[in-house]
Amino acid sequence: MVDAYSVGVEILTLGQYLRPTLNHLPVERYIPPEEFLHYKNIAKEIGFKEVASGPMVRSSYRADKVARLLQGN
Repeated sequence: MVDAYSVGVEILTLGQYLRPTLNHLPVERYIPPEEFLHYKNIAKEIGFKEVASGPMVRSSYRADKVARLLQGN
């Protein structure tokens, strides 16, 4: 996270691969929401402007809200 922040990343999304069907690779370890919260807190301490962190989070998670936030609206 520090490396990403140091090169100008302002928004961080942390999610998890979830197996969509039995034909896809299995999940090796399910990360509980509490662990994602821990990572979110670390990211905020580092200085990221916005952090979305959870097992269901994807790269476009609440993208409209975050864009407005960063534009000052």
